[in-house]
Amino acid sequence: MKIIAIGRNYVDHAKELNNAVPTKPVFFMKPETALLQKNRPFYYPDFSNDIHYEAEIVVKINKIGRYIEEEFAHRYYDEIGIGIDFTARDLQQKQKEKGLPWEVAKAFDHSAPIGSFVNLSNYTNIQDIHFSLDINGERVQNGHTKDMLFSVDKIIAYISQFVSLKIGDLIFTGTPAGVGRVKIGDILEAPIEEKNLLKFEIK
Repeated sequence: MKIIAIGRNYVDHAKELNNAVPTKPVFFMKPETALLQKNRPFYYPDFSNDIHYEAEIVVKINKIGRYIEEEFAHRYYDEIGIGIDFTARDLQQKQKEKGLPWEVAKAFDHSAPIGSFVNLSNYTNIQDIHFSLDINGERVQNGHTKDMLFSVDKIIAYISQFVSLKIGDLIFTGTPAGVGRVKIGDILEAPIEEKNLLKFEIK
């Protein structure tokens, strides 16, 4: 199982970080050890003073695929969830300044909390889903999949040209604007269409 994450898939988020808006999907990977499940707490790591939350719709791959055409991509998933792509923003900035890879800022242990998954039959269209993130009861991110630069099917088709997809792989599809710091004691809650699927504490 692998975690594939899409960067800069919402224009407003790219702009808030002063990043260029991509013309093709940008993806990176997190290892399986990045997963944090069952609403377990996230322990703030010693190596960063600036951990940021990024709430994202997560797609779970249900069959093996390679060189998938966009028109057939919908056959490769039937469940979605919501997750957080934690980013050590201070480390990421240092890597960017040196032109180095981001793994140290993105791939660390438990940097990918995920909640429960729900069947897509609950929704009419994967590109018409609202999701959000609340911290301590205050809404900090509002997202809608219609605002993605690259649709889920386009993402799957693109990734599969380079990396084979396997059953159980997770694709984090990008975050909307509103990212920011977490601190010890924060409670994060992430719903899809107001159904809360993820809740955990920063310790």
